[in-house]
Amino acid sequence: MSAIVLIPARYSSTRFPGKPLALLRGIPVIEHVYRNSLHSRLADDVIVATDSETIFEKVLSFGGKAVMTSSEHHSGTDRIAEVAASREYDIIVNVQGDEPLIRPEMIDEVISLLDDREASIGTLAKRIGVRSEIFDPNTVKAVCDERGYALYFSRAPIPFHRDAFGAETRRYGSAEAALDDQFLSSGLFMYKHVGIYSYRRDVLLELTRLKPSLLETIEKLEQLRALEHGYRIKVKETLFETVGVDTPEDLERIEKCLSSSL
Repeated sequence: MSAIVLIPARYSSTRFPGKPLALLRGIPVIEHVYRNSLHSRLADDVIVATDSETIFEKVLSFGGKAVMTSSEHHSGTDRIAEVAASREYDIIVNVQGDEPLIRPEMIDEVISLLDDREASIGTLAKRIGVRSEIFDPNTVKAVCDERGYALYFSRAPIPFHRDAFGAETRRYGSAEAALDDQFLSSGLFMYKHVGIYSYRRDVLLELTRLKPSLLETIEKLEQLRALEHGYRIKVKETLFETVGVDTPEDLERIEKCLSSSL
């Protein structure tokens, strides 16, 4: 099956305007994302989808491919769907334009998930290793069935381990230490969602024509729209970590990650 990586990138951001162009080790964030994506073995092409002429010109200046899209889109998913509608690829991979640590192996993982004909969408999850992430609403948790299909995604701590958490929820939520023996001995592992997706092209186009669903609106998680409408999301555990750029302070954290990997 043919596959393309589409990278949605917009200039406007409430917390960090122009973040795709912010410099990380002297290179724009969007260029890090683009060049890392190029190393995917299974993707046939990589294109940035943007509503900003400044981002468009910057991508072209470093030899990348970019297309201009409408400025009316409410999400990156809608933005890539506009591009996907005019391109005949079997699989569309959504790589966020603010994740400079994206690994090509992660792209290959989500593409490979759609070898399963029952899967409409592929995504990744990583095992949680610290208490604070379990109770952090910014860390989205994923629960899957025995075959790896998503049952639910939530900002809440799911599944809720009654005996290990109990009345100590607040203490666990503020602690940075590794998970304790009581939790680990239960045999339960909790997973955080890693926001990279592969879509069958027709599924992507269908989803973006649907109105936001109730659970999606409540949790502010787009993937719940797919689950509520019966699409099957296949999830694979990944060993890789990503860090998105939401604020200028995040650039400092990512600089440290890059330095520690050298």
